[in-house]
Amino acid sequence: MKFIKQVIKWLAILVVAIIALLYIFDYDYILRGARIVYLTGHKTAFIDDYPYFDNDTIKKPSNSLPWPIHKNYNTVKPTDKLAKANKDWGTVAFLIIKNDSIWFEDYREDFGKTSKTNSFSMAKSITCALLGKAIMDGYIPSLDQPISEYYPQYANSNITVGDLASMSSGLDWVEHYTSPFSVTARANYDDNVAETILNQKVIEAPGKAFKYLSGNTELLGMVIQKATKKTLSNYLSESFWQPMGATDDALWQVDDSENRLAKAFCCISSNARDFARFGKLYKDYGKWEGQQLLDSAYVVKSVTPRFKASPEYGYGWWLKQQNNKDFFMMRGHLGQYVIVQPEDNVIIVRLGFRKSEDYGHTDAVFTEDISTYIDEAYKMLKHD
Repeated sequence: MKFIKQVIKWLAILVVAIIALLYIFDYDYILRGARIVYLTGHKTAFIDDYPYFDNDTIKKPSNSLPWPIHKNYNTVKPTDKLAKANKDWGTVAFLIIKNDSIWFEDYREDFGKTSKTNSFSMAKSITCALLGKAIMDGYIPSLDQPISEYYPQYANSNITVGDLASMSSGLDWVEHYTSPFSVTARANYDDNVAETILNQKVIEAPGKAFKYLSGNTELLGMVIQKATKKTLSNYLSESFWQPMGATDDALWQVDDSENRLAKAFCCISSNARDFARFGKLYKDYGKWEGQQLLDSAYVVKSVTPRFKASPEYGYGWWLKQQNNKDFFMMRGHLGQYVIVQPEDNVIIVRLGFRKSEDYGHTDAVFTEDISTYIDEAYKMLKHD
């Protein structure tokens, strides 16, 4: 018994020492991450984690504009393969929008039409839409604007806002989602995101090649906020959420610093119907109900590859060819998607807990689940 007490005593001392060291060396964010993730039974960030963070509200308009319902709404059942995929991969929302009307809609678990889930990196596309709006509004001159105009720390780097949007900044950032010591984890759970971002050095020539880094979009969000003198949530609300008639308020996770900086690289909590509005906006070249919310040339540039060697990415949007069709998409951790095929006037939205089994086990740009969602949705549409 005495031995057991001694073991418990030394274990307690060890735990206290580890916690103290984490605080001393500024790794206390790991404790917060562990509390939010592991102590809630998860292994990574999860889609309904917004109650564990501070959030700013993205306000809906006083007069919302619900999506029209297609005359053949839900008359076609999911294919067997799609039904199995949705079950196996934990899909909570699956929508097919055809000719700007909801053609098919399915929700699972305890999620429904107004349930909020984390966008994860789909927020990058939305942040890049805010960049286009800031240029259109005159707050930022162009995609060629040096970020040193807003953050002198980068005076010798020649990074432009366009480099940030196209993932070609050359920043020293390791995109890692499972290591608690990664800069990505620090940005997600730390109490001062700006400090984390501004500590990143430039290690490669900017504007030369695509390299996906969440830090790019966070720094871009910081530039937009500084240029507009508006919080990202307020600017998003007035620029898009309200003009597009969103039916529900959304939330944007912020750090705990006095500035309440939004996590621009991730973490807008909303529902499938309202996320889909950005697919329609870009499908229609920035126009919504006759109002030009985004410059059409900026939209075209956004869904066109910047680098020939990286045809999968434009400015904030992923690009994929499948079945001789060109798709562009918003894309987030664990399989959050808004997939658009403009010529067919089709938008596919999928939100859920997991990706397909090849995630993390292949160097392929796109996981198998994306191809499955596209193929099976089109099989269903053939029966319309």
